[in-house]
Amino acid sequence: MHAAIEGEADTPPSTPEEGECWLVGAAPTGDWVDQAGRLATFQAGGWLFITPRDGIRLLDRATGQAIHFHGGWQRPVMPAAPSGGTTVDGEARAALAELVDILVASGILPQS
Repeated sequence: MHAAIEGEADTPPSTPEEGECWLVGAAPTGDWVDQAGRLATFQAGGWLFITPRDGIRLLDRATGQAIHFHGGWQRPVMPAAPSGGTTVDGEARAALAELVDILVASGILPQS
């Protein structure tokens, strides 16, 4: 099984579909009050909340990014683009930019 969430939100969707799963944000409202950081899945007409454990990995469908839980939800961040330097440095920047593009396409880094 490969777990996926629709995205991260503080407010539950008004008309969720059976089986939808969301990561509850830091300031939850409505049916999600007091469930920050938990997974909310819509089952049998109601919300079921799951407490994450270290090692859980998910695909965030909204961002296309892989996230994981290790003492809290971890998301890779986009590194700053290199700048400045000489000709040799320019070749290194091009190689690093290509590597970043691959990491984004692989879902390891967020799409910009």
